[in-house]
Amino acid sequence: MRLVLIGPPGVGKGTQAAMLEENLGLKPLSSGVIFRQEIEAETDLGRLAKRYIDHGELVPNGITVEMMAKRIRSDEVRRSGFVLDGFPRTVKQAEALDEILAEMGLKLDCAISIVVPDEVVMQRLTGRLGCTKCGEIYQALTKPPKREGLCDKCNSPLVVRTDDLPDTIRERLRVFHENTKPVIDFYDCQGLLQRVDGTGDPRSVYCEIVDELPAR
Repeated sequence: MRLVLIGPPGVGKGTQAAMLEENLGLKPLSSGVIFRQEIEAETDLGRLAKRYIDHGELVPNGITVEMMAKRIRSDEVRRSGFVLDGFPRTVKQAEALDEILAEMGLKLDCAISIVVPDEVVMQRLTGRLGCTKCGEIYQALTKPPKREGLCDKCNSPLVVRTDDLPDTIRERLRVFHENTKPVIDFYDCQGLLQRVDGTGDPRSVYCEIVDELPAR
């Protein structure tokens, strides 16, 4: 199965992608995680992406599409299926994804729009902490680490990411509403869109997502 998760920052796309991997075997492909890996490795792509991410802006389409296409075409992803998190974020990227899949003789099965009000996003992200090594995300109130300031998975330091500062969050939300909401209309016109309420606990949101998936 090939899925897309759509929603503003802080709706829990990464959490849901991980649950879909655990229960359905789908490979999570997060543009944010992949970019952070490139940034940590200080590659040319990482340095370029960092300039945009630090200001809450979208990385240009060409770079993002090339990066995601490489992973979508991999044998592992072809075998297991995927759940995309953070891509596509623009209609041009959605059109590019259709072209990539068509070249592979495949198609997208479903696009899930996780709906959460902006004020809830602000509350979630202002308490968010990210691991400096593996990218695992914590939330000071709802998902705190077992040891303050340290990642449960790899014991590396946790920090407030620059893209989770209040002014940057507001800019990220503006960018989402301006650029990504048309992607929702794009998939709605294709008959692939399902909307779910993202304000509940992760398990209830997951169950709602699974209920909306097409029969396998």
